[in-house]
Amino acid sequence: MQKATNTDQTTEAVVETTLSGQMLLENPLLNKGSAFSEEERTEFNLLGLLPPHIARMEEQLARTYENYKAKESDLERYIYLASLHDRNETLFFRLVYDHIEEMAPTVYTPTVGLACQHYSHIYRRPRGLYVAYPYRDRIEAVLRNSPLSEVRVIVVTDGERILGLGDLGAGGLEIPVGKLALYTLCAGIHPATTLPIILDVGTNNQDLLHDPLYMGWHQRRIRGQEYDAFIEAFVQAVKRVFPQALLQWEDFSKGNARRLLDRYRDQLCTFNDDIQGTGAVTLAGLMAAVKVLKEPLSKQRIVILGAGSSAIGIAEQLAKAMESEGTSAEDARASLWLLDSRGLVQTGRTDLEEEKRPFAQPHERIAQWQLAQSGRIALEDVVANVHPTVLIGTSAQPGAFTETIVREMARHTARPIIFPLSNPTSKSEARPEDIIAWTQGQALIATGSPFAPVKYNGRTIPIGQCNNMFIFPGVGLGVIAAQARFVKDEMFIAAARALSEYSPANKDPRASLYPAVEDVREEARGVALAVGKAAQQTGVAEQSSEEELKQRITANMWTPQYPRLMLKGQ
Repeated sequence: MQKATNTDQTTEAVVETTLSGQMLLENPLLNKGSAFSEEERTEFNLLGLLPPHIARMEEQLARTYENYKAKESDLERYIYLASLHDRNETLFFRLVYDHIEEMAPTVYTPTVGLACQHYSHIYRRPRGLYVAYPYRDRIEAVLRNSPLSEVRVIVVTDGERILGLGDLGAGGLEIPVGKLALYTLCAGIHPATTLPIILDVGTNNQDLLHDPLYMGWHQRRIRGQEYDAFIEAFVQAVKRVFPQALLQWEDFSKGNARRLLDRYRDQLCTFNDDIQGTGAVTLAGLMAAVKVLKEPLSKQRIVILGAGSSAIGIAEQLAKAMESEGTSAEDARASLWLLDSRGLVQTGRTDLEEEKRPFAQPHERIAQWQLAQSGRIALEDVVANVHPTVLIGTSAQPGAFTETIVREMARHTARPIIFPLSNPTSKSEARPEDIIAWTQGQALIATGSPFAPVKYNGRTIPIGQCNNMFIFPGVGLGVIAAQARFVKDEMFIAAARALSEYSPANKDPRASLYPAVEDVREEARGVALAVGKAAQQTGVAEQSSEEELKQRITANMWTPQYPRLMLKGQ
């Protein structure tokens, strides 16, 4: 099978295939369902296998949307879309693209979290690859079993830290499935070139281990040298089987995410979305917010609740952006205050992990603070003493941004910037309507999951979504178009700057900090161009003109429309 990549709406794409009859109907990349033409039905032995009426795609879209709306719960809607995805990928992507604002939360956060939790009980058919620890000596053979031969983007997880929900084992596969759907929806990456993978190394979730229906490997997680050897075997197999692929790490534990990125970032084209993608999309929102304030990023006092992989990624991106404005590395880090489960990250502590140490505040800066309770410097202490202008949440602690904390912050800054980013919605550090009420409508807000606009004092305040879908699809498209060999931090800084230019707040300071989801494909095109140019500037891609790079980006953006099928060899 060949993939159709023609994005010219005036030219019909053509795909050759050897499949026919029921086998063709069961191939989701080629199946058109009732939309097969009379000629195709004859040529591919489909007569009698379909109702006689030949439907236009518009009819199919009306029918599928009607069925979607009839579902009564988020999980039922997820299952319906997954089933459509399994039988007719073109129709699935067209339906979701036409209703992307409504359906993106179903395809991905927050509903994907429910799907991961219930994976073994809603399982219908396999999608992607299951690279389980018992297959550790046959990983290359497993990868070669993929029906896709031109894989350009792989998203992989081991299921240990799914959103804010923890260890969900094999159920974590739904995260790569959802991420890759967004690659296609947002940036037009052809679905025939995307591959979701679960590395099943067991689970420590006792509920799953005791569930007789659990689909994963019924063992506790492997650790240490065995785990590292398994990951090494996987990476080397990817390099041999899919040498042109971009490998995205997703939802690994904080103990593994950073070190795996550091180990492999110079061995193949790879990045970690939780670290680099989250950092870039947050940076973009803050760039838009400080434009509203007409202040430089380097003048902000930034407090981040949470010091895991996402928080460290955000801190790194912010520090690099400040340095690009002329701030010294030391001064940039001095403006960043991180808190983990044991309180403020500071040099007086002896329990700091390696990745947190660059952001540890000198103990002498806090020696004279009056603390609410002895022995631990909590968020309320930091807010009372630092008087932050920016408050970011990656803690997965619902309600952690209390009324007292937010009001104290608002006492010292006219327009506080507050980003409760934890996913799914149930884990958000605060609700936007509360933040707006506590700040008399002055806060600049973005959230990790979608929230409805808030009505306050006769006006409607939109809530921008600080969602990685605004970054990673464009990054992937830029990498593919530029044929980048590696992914550099400069490419994410460029992506953030490009995204910030699409902020509606640039024109209206009361508007959302992030673009509308419906505009994500055009925004992804801009991010891809910035990423491709940065790849060339950093020497990881061959030089080309900007016009040529734009042409490559367009050539790699697939539009979900049915191609004309031809029998291969005729």
